Amino acid sequence: MELAYEFWLACIRHVPARKKIMLRSEYTDASQIYYIEETRLHFTEYLDAGEAEAVISSRRSWDVRKNYEKLCEKNIQIVPYFQEEYPERLRVTADPPYALFVKGRLPDCRRPAAAVVGARRCSAYGEAQTGAFAARLAEAGVELISGMALGVDGAGQRAALNAGGMTYAVLGCGVDVCYPREHIGLYMDIQKQGGILAEYPPGTPPLRAYFPARNRIISALADTVLVMEARERSGSLITADFALEQGKDIYALPGPVTSPLSRGCNHLIRQGAGILSTPDELLADMGIHVCSPGQKSDKNEKMLESPENMVYSCLGLCPKSVSQLVKETGLPAGELLERLVTLELQGYIREISKNYYVRING
Repeated sequence: MELAYEFWLACIRHVPARKKIMLRSEYTDASQIYYIEETRLHFTEYLDAGEAEAVISSRRSWDVRKNYEKLCEKNIQIVPYFQEEYPERLRVTADPPYALFVKGRLPDCRRPAAAVVGARRCSAYGEAQTGAFAARLAEAGVELISGMALGVDGAGQRAALNAGGMTYAVLGCGVDVCYPREHIGLYMDIQKQGGILAEYPPGTPPLRAYFPARNRIISALADTVLVMEARERSGSLITADFALEQGKDIYALPGPVTSPLSRGCNHLIRQGAGILSTPDELLADMGIHVCSPGQKSDKNEKMLESPENMVYSCLGLCPKSVSQLVKETGLPAGELLERLVTLELQGYIREISKNYYVRING
């Protein structure tokens, strides 16, 4: 039942986490706080009158056993600050949450971890590079930390899962709330190969104000933070700021100077962030030595022999229109479209908007 009282303490609103930690450190367990006299709470020097009253009023309305049973029914674990399983990387930060709520499992602090963050509306270039880096890191045994947002976050976490790796999503809402809803499949899969984490109690909606704070947890759980694409003002740069304060290594993906999505990354590089060039170079910087992947897969070797190779070789990570490809390949429009359809069905390219195509990195 001790965790039932920890759950109560973690859910008290209007008392900062650091003050909950201070209060809890004075007692053997959280149940003692639940039963202490009101006057003693009011005389606790680091609690102001409103905070002491918040603790008192929460006891009147909180059914300890019933609420904890509901938590268990949802297969949600609570890991309070004073429990041994609480992540050490997070414990040593300046502003750790009082507890983490978890669906799945916690990151393994004995293994290297990298946070992958970036734009929600990322480019094809950013998505492809995110997938390539995330997959390679996962193959090398690096755990991936992200926020399960649209764009870069989701692309990186899906790539890590597909590579058989472990990934963890830190949400700006309750762990029983899938946000964004479009990632329900990813949300379920992450629980099998990692975990869903949050400092907010179950049922907490994804309010905008919660997301900047959750970014400090994403950076804290990682050794290295990778910013794949970011505008000049973005949540990814907030994560980078937290990472800097926490003494983490920061890397950024360089991009075209004309791209708004690369301005944040290019700015980080100018300030001294590491440059993401290849996944293996990053792994070497992290002190992880792995064998280089094969030069070409069987799929790509067959591709080189196919008549579609000329069309494929004209494509890259920047979108090209059908009219531009007609000029570059010299093929009639009808034949070119047939080749494009074949390549798309085989999984080599993708149409990202009407008559605009990009190569899928591989």
